Amino acid sequence: MSEPRKRSFLATLPRLGVVRLIGLGFPLLLGLGFTLAFHFEFAAKRLSPALDFAATAGVTLGLAVLYALLVRAFEGRWPKELALRPGAGWLAAGLVIGFLLFSAVYAVFAAMGVASWQGFNGFGAVAPALLLAIVAAVGEELLFRGVLFRLLEESFGTLVALTLSAAIFGLMHAGNPGATTMSTVAVALEAGVMLAAAYAWTRSLWLPIGIHLAWNFTQGGIYGAAVSGGKSEGVFDIALSPTASELITGGAFGPEASVVALAICLAAGLVFVVAAIRAGQWRKATFRMVLARG
Repeated sequence: MSEPRKRSFLATLPRLGVVRLIGLGFPLLLGLGFTLAFHFEFAAKRLSPALDFAATAGVTLGLAVLYALLVRAFEGRWPKELALRPGAGWLAAGLVIGFLLFSAVYAVFAAMGVASWQGFNGFGAVAPALLLAIVAAVGEELLFRGVLFRLLEESFGTLVALTLSAAIFGLMHAGNPGATTMSTVAVALEAGVMLAAAYAWTRSLWLPIGIHLAWNFTQGGIYGAAVSGGKSEGVFDIALSPTASELITGGAFGPEASVVALAICLAAGLVFVVAAIRAGQWRKATFRMVLARG
């Protein structure tokens, strides 16, 4: 008599929200850590930069394969949120949006007189900046939007999922170099809200991946600004006034911690929220501990 109950429990276990969160999130977190360690160890050996780029990019794409396999194992489906059709189009749109959003930040800086042109650095640092942007965009979007936001949304609805995942995303950047309370709040509101809302609207991870990738690369690889506290050298040498308020420039953490970036990205996030609601993709509040199988 106990055997059917045992099978029933084992069948239900992968459907528990907390089990899925750990089962999908922990391996992806380890995978992202391995990818970063692989890249920096490879770079430290001063081997071929081209080989480093190809190998690290390949390992990063392996994270998407890992995500797909984990979703298949725990949810009994292949992830439509990673489908290349229409994902490729959303990726392209995201790349354009991310570039325009960060360029708008520097346009405002220029209009305010806190950014000044210093010269042209060349393209020597483009490949490293692009590689790190790819790793961060793919790894973090799979983890935070593909796992954390998506599973919280299934359990509690879109609003709770967006709020909690954005807060956790901000806190995950609280230990970065130059981080402040302002930078943590800014990352949560501008990136956590905007990227989750972009996913909620399209139900494709490729739009937030594209925005995230282009934002980071434009920030560090083109304009040479600090990316979440990490120093960068861009194609252009544009100096931010050292006498300007850190609320305007973002200080050592970089422009992401500025009220300018916060306002621009929060506005974009609200546009995505409205688009999600109008498309019928905003899910009402609920409370479910046992999630759907497929």
